[in-house]
Amino acid sequence: MNTRLRALALPVVTVTAAVAVVTLTVGQPAAAAKVTAACTNSASDAATIQSAINGSSTGDEIVIDGPCLITQTIKLIGNRGYRGDSAATLLTEAAGTNLAAVLASDSWVDNTPGTGEAITLKDLVIDANKSANPTGGDAVVIRSWLTTVENIKIWDAKANGIRITNTSKNGTTLTNSQVNGTVRNVFVTGSGGNGIYVQDSGNAITDWNLTDNWVADSGGDALRLENSAGWTVERNHVYGVGSSGISADRLFATSIVDNYIEDFTVNGIGVTVQGDAASTLSGNKIFHFSGTGTTYLAIKQVNYGTGQIAVTGNTIRGAGTGVGLSYQRGANALTVTSTGNSVTGVTTPLASGTGVSVGAGI
Repeated sequence: MNTRLRALALPVVTVTAAVAVVTLTVGQPAAAAKVTAACTNSASDAATIQSAINGSSTGDEIVIDGPCLITQTIKLIGNRGYRGDSAATLLTEAAGTNLAAVLASDSWVDNTPGTGEAITLKDLVIDANKSANPTGGDAVVIRSWLTTVENIKIWDAKANGIRITNTSKNGTTLTNSQVNGTVRNVFVTGSGGNGIYVQDSGNAITDWNLTDNWVADSGGDALRLENSAGWTVERNHVYGVGSSGISADRLFATSIVDNYIEDFTVNGIGVTVQGDAASTLSGNKIFHFSGTGTTYLAIKQVNYGTGQIAVTGNTIRGAGTGVGLSYQRGANALTVTSTGNSVTGVTTPLASGTGVSVGAGI
């Protein structure tokens, strides 16, 4: 039986002497509900929100009416939508709570081996309040597939603004994949760690979109991807970066395009490359106005096989020192199609390692 028909009622059959007439009475699925959690900016708010979530049904939308004072991690159950009553709905981590996360996927909280079901999270302002939570953690932890995070502002996480992870709270790693998600139109500022962090010790978190975001004043990398296979990292603006603007490992059919990076400490863009599928670094703008980083766009190594990557149409403007483009292969082979890049204001426009094949393409 088609599982999509499981919600249908059994047919009612009316029989006449001459003709059998079959009448199907179709049970309609229950309409999704809007469930409102009304906060009072008090210590009971987290329990109010969690109670609304726990009492909701598949397909429901939980609307948070703030401002809210958060004293415990809010568990986001899958197959639901979550949003603020307005885009200015404020969730503040209460002083002294030092939460591992303000909001987190159910699979992370419950330490399950499988990824959580899809969620959408939008229209919130999250103040993780690191000055009053010196051992606090992340603002948002996502361990759910087919998930969208959008129109979120995140302030002052002690660790990471958003962490997308294959690891649960107690360290349980995923036994399946966590693919096909989107993070867009998010502003993260003042994170002690990374602004947006993809933590993947396996090969679970692939084929996501990270687009149209802003990350400012992160202590670590603005965008840190331990696994960037199949990812599109596009039109992000990062600045005031404590480490690298974009640090992306395991490029495999990856696109890093049209990003604007200014004032970094290590690399503007730094990547490692897998063999097999080729990747693209194109149209990125990497500038130094007051930062101290020394390499603007760096291919640091190939992890296995022969790495293939196109580096085209990037614009680099330095402050008089450093390396514009660095192509290194490590112990494996690397072929770079490098063309149309504008590199000025650096000591060394191009540093290509021994054995790296650099061409202009067709």
